[in-house]
Amino acid sequence: MAERMAHAIEATNLADILERVLDKGIVIAGDIQIRIADVELLTIKIRLLVASVDKAMEMGINWWQQDSFISSKANEERIKELETEVKRLKSEA
Repeated sequence: MAERMAHAIEATNLADILERVLDKGIVIAGDIQIRIADVELLTIKIRLLVASVDKAMEMGINWWQQDSFISSKANEERIKELETEVKRLKSEA
């Protein structure tokens, strides 16, 4: 029975930690650079934000709303833009 109790406490602690991270947000950042003889060949910048959607929007992050791969609304807007551009090109021809 003591084993069950310890496992339940660990699960609760993990849930609490996850809730805090999503509520507050956490940023992990790092850069990778490859250089040979002081010549930079490659730089990779890594940025990871873990937060709830509400927290991200509060921070002004809402890229998924404009991503046509994710958002049907953004996809519809892109289709309208393309149709307008096709009409304009046809009228110029």
